[in-house]
Amino acid sequence: MKKTLLAGVALAMTMACAPAIARDYVIHAGHLIDGINPGERSQVSIVVHDDQITAVQDGFVTPAGAEVIDLSQGTVMPGLIDAHVHLTLDLTKGNALLQSVTHSSYDETLDGVGNARLTLLAGFTSVRDVGGDTAVVVALKRAQKAGTIAGPRMWVSGSILSPTGGHGDPANGFDPALTKPGWQDGIVDGPDEAVKKVREHFRDGVDLIKIVPSGGVASVGDDPQAQLMTDAEIKAVVDTAHTLHLPVAAHAHGAQAIDHASAIGVDSIEHGSFATSTSYAIMKQHGTYLVPTLIAGATVVEFAQKHPELLGPSMAEKAMAVGPIMAKNLYAAWKAGVKIAFGTDAGVYHHGQNGREFELMVKAGMPVADVLRSSFVGAANLIGESRIGAIRPGAFADIVATDRDPMADITELQRVRFVMQGGRVVKDHGEPRI
Repeated sequence: MKKTLLAGVALAMTMACAPAIARDYVIHAGHLIDGINPGERSQVSIVVHDDQITAVQDGFVTPAGAEVIDLSQGTVMPGLIDAHVHLTLDLTKGNALLQSVTHSSYDETLDGVGNARLTLLAGFTSVRDVGGDTAVVVALKRAQKAGTIAGPRMWVSGSILSPTGGHGDPANGFDPALTKPGWQDGIVDGPDEAVKKVREHFRDGVDLIKIVPSGGVASVGDDPQAQLMTDAEIKAVVDTAHTLHLPVAAHAHGAQAIDHASAIGVDSIEHGSFATSTSYAIMKQHGTYLVPTLIAGATVVEFAQKHPELLGPSMAEKAMAVGPIMAKNLYAAWKAGVKIAFGTDAGVYHHGQNGREFELMVKAGMPVADVLRSSFVGAANLIGESRIGAIRPGAFADIVATDRDPMADITELQRVRFVMQGGRVVKDHGEPRI
């Protein structure tokens, strides 16, 4: 009976989430931000066949056999991309330490399914998940690709690679006698261990590697300013990952970790809170992206002020030190010419609210057009997928729309009204279709 019930649930999920039979659409866009060219175009037709865009034409045209989607009063854009999420994490649910020892990988999987749906409905059709149980996030990625679950396209790092006692060590703050299966999956001490863990992650199906060369905020005892991975360990990860064609993302708050990781060759710095002018010069020289995650900084400050008792030892103090400087860092990095990729750290705040990051980036001083590009071409280039982040022939038909122009009011991206992913309409007139 149990097997029959489970089979029925699986079948229902597949029928509910699997892509519909291929159809031809033409989208009449009143205003178009294509993710490639500066500025906007008016009255444009986007022709979609199966999961791809086949033509972008001036004027409102209707090819024979195509169903018209009328967005003539709205602003149309490529599907949004968030380059820093944790779909299986939600620190807003309460005490983070308690959650880590009461939440199983099965719980995380089911949370991930729900959070993936929320993210897609918010207009984010692609994400980079940079830290979660490897087996869980790889399974979520495969399920989304197969159409079993609804969610953004996923590029996943699996378990974070961390030194013992570092930001990615799940045992921090607990009785040393306490452990859980999987807590050692990302621990690397020494270059040889680093090489082996990268190879294991590659074997297990990840798309990138995430390392934590500095301490962090949402962890017990470690110092965000300190470089906790050695240069030799970082180099071992980078060399091995790049040989396997895997990019490397580096969580780094302190200047030394930012500078050393960038010079060694990581592809992105996540957060980058205490970067200096020297850091920006090194990042620019090596083409290293900054993924700023301003909403995470704002959220942890608010949480530390209102509910410090729910944070582990030292977390509130670190949040108050790191959070307020992140916006200044973004502006300074942009001003210095560092490449920016949009990322939010979803999971530190409520999933589905990713669009708030746009507003914070604009308030930090970054021009609206550049903020938008960071979620289009910036994030797409960092991920390494040319078929996302743009409305052009040959790109995936990942398309979103707002009622009003986000160039005039960036908060419109918190109210995405239309979402198409791979030629399938998943939200229309603000109402979910999944």
